[in-house]
Amino acid sequence: MEKLTVVKVGGAVVEDEAQLMQLLSDFAAIEGRKVLVHGGGRRATQVASQLGIESRMVNGRRITDGAMLGVVTMVYGGLVNKNIVARLQATGVNALGLTGADMNVMHAHRRPLKDGIDYGFVGDVDEADGQRLATLIEAGIVPVMAPLTHDGQGHMLNTNADTIASETAKALARHYDVTLIFSFEKRGVLSRPDDDNSVIPVITRADYARYKADGTVSGGMLPKLDNAFDAIAAGVKAVNITLATAIDGHHGTMIVEA
Repeated sequence: MEKLTVVKVGGAVVEDEAQLMQLLSDFAAIEGRKVLVHGGGRRATQVASQLGIESRMVNGRRITDGAMLGVVTMVYGGLVNKNIVARLQATGVNALGLTGADMNVMHAHRRPLKDGIDYGFVGDVDEADGQRLATLIEAGIVPVMAPLTHDGQGHMLNTNADTIASETAKALARHYDVTLIFSFEKRGVLSRPDDDNSVIPVITRADYARYKADGTVSGGMLPKLDNAFDAIAAGVKAVNITLATAIDGHHGTMIVEA
């Protein structure tokens, strides 16, 4: 099978002009088929504040009521997504911005109450359509995925960008030899959060269980690693967690089954 690279870029990098431009330049230089997935939570919080809408977070997850759903749809599907698409076009990458509702590429359901918490219009993915994405890719188009899905009943849903990246990679693994790269503001998974040089080069599933138990990894890194191992289990060839300016597959932390 042909190789394909899925790169996810976090919201902190999206907000940093220099880092974003470097990442898009590096992404443009990746040979072969590719997909970009982006976050944008910091921009959403900023715009919500300007509109007088309170941002509420629980365990790093955004509570998305009707007003906040309007904000994230505008910011993720519009402002952030289209700025990235325009900049990729300037590098010669024929990009197309997509939410999960476009072409029905990612269908989700509204998250049920969890531990008594109503997350609102937050989506948990049911299915990603790798065939439709592959049709675009084979036509020479580079999908740029926003962290939004839909429920098939007319509602947009706010969905974690790491999950969007993992589900996209899993769906495309049926058609390509897929490498998934999570790029963000750190050099990889750190054994000591305050030491940027403490990168763990390789994490197996057994390692992950141990690191969770002893607290070496915690917080926002947990869903990222959960998504990474889900992708590996579903046939994604390789997963890399790395600095946004080092997406060549030779830096950061490699995630392997065993």
